[in-house]
Formats: sequence, C-alpha cells, structure tokens
Amino acid sequence: MNFSGKYQLQSQENFEPFMKAMGMSDDLIQKGKDIKGISEIVHNGKHVKLTITYGPKVLHNEFTLGEECELETMSGEKVKAVVTMEGDNKMVTSFKGMKSVTELNGDTITNTMTLGDLVYKRISKKI
Repeated sequence: MNFSGKYQLQSQENFEPFMKAMGMSDDLIQKGKDIKGISEIVHNGKHVKLTITYGPKVLHNEFTLGEECELETMSGEKVKAVVTMEGDNKMVTSFKGMKSVTELNGDTITNTMTLGDLVYKRISKKI
C-alpha cells in the first residue's frame, strides 16, 4: 500500500502528557496542542520522505524501509532507527524506549506512539 499524500490532523489523544514525558517544555506543549498539523508523505517503493508542518515548525525525515536512518523527533532530537513495514499498511519503528506505529486505512492515517505506559494517538485524514 502506498502512503503518499497530504494528511491533516483531525484529532489526538494524550498529547500533553506524552510531550512532557518526551522532555518538551510546557511553553512548546501549549503552543503545539491546538495546531492541526499537516503531514506530507512521498512513498516510492522502499523510499519514504515525510514532511510534518506544525505552525512555524517543519520536521523533515527521509528513510529507506528496512535500513538504519537518522530521524528527527518532535522535540528536535536526532535518533538512529530502522523503519519497517508490517503487512502492507503499517510502518513501525522504535527508538529510545518509544515505539511508533503508523497505519493507513483508506484515506486515514493513525499514528500511535507508546512510551512506557503512555500512549499518544494522532488521527489524520487525506486532504
């Protein structure tokens, strides 16, 4: 399944406690909690380019599925990780005790991030 497209955030659960656990400042959390970010994905074979825009902040990540890469987290930290496919509609990665699962169903992407017992869920629709 191809993830390519532009997606706008529709809803999110546990944003504030999750971002606090990731070490983001209260000021940044308050600024970011109501922004309806836009994710743009270009998925070409095993190569994926992801651009996430949250107001003035733009996050760029580019990787090849199954190969180690450097990813920038929402807090701006750079981490080494491997993104893999599970089935034909899930991209999965883990780093620094956190697991991220991005699942595509029709025109909806659900991203679930788990850190310890905290689960942060984002639902975005294709625009």
